[in-house]
Amino acid sequence: MTASDRVTDGIVEGDTRLGAPARVARPAPAATRFRAATTGDEAFFAALYASTRVEELAVTGWPEAMQAAFLAQQAAAQHVHYVRHYEDAEWWVLERNGEPVGRLILARYPSQHSIVDIALLPQARGQGLGSAILAEVIAEADNAGKPLAIHVEKANPAMRLYRRLGFATVEDKGVYDLMMRPAADRKTADAADGRVAIS
Repeated sequence: MTASDRVTDGIVEGDTRLGAPARVARPAPAATRFRAATTGDEAFFAALYASTRVEELAVTGWPEAMQAAFLAQQAAAQHVHYVRHYEDAEWWVLERNGEPVGRLILARYPSQHSIVDIALLPQARGQGLGSAILAEVIAEADNAGKPLAIHVEKANPAMRLYRRLGFATVEDKGVYDLMMRPAADRKTADAADGRVAIS
């Protein structure tokens, strides 16, 4: 994606890289787009992180202030980890009607593409946005002839979606599974995409 991406009637435009003009992966609500993340998004990232831990913390019995402090510390630790270990990754914010509703962090390596993080606010879940984002990221990896990796918490309900999209667990990492989706054959990917490869 480029900083000059524009609002479209689809989640992500692109041919082989997110945001390059050419096609729309899947229709999405009007005014839904990706933009490059900035330092001004840090508060949103902390709130997004907290939204993914609500159910887990509900059973702790901790006072609200203790939960907030814990979540702030954990969000900061996650951010530092991602910056330190995925320094070349691209950070994207998904916006709907100008408001941030999700995040995608994508790393492209010579041997594979990796989804470092994908998350949506609760009000944006269950509407096909995650599936549309994944479809575009998968198409990009397939077009590049590279497998796609993601770490997924074992209890994450999205695990079913990842399996349905062709991801398989390749390594048990304790709380997480490392999942990999092999690169599709270029001709198969183009046929499924409705495009014809030009060799």
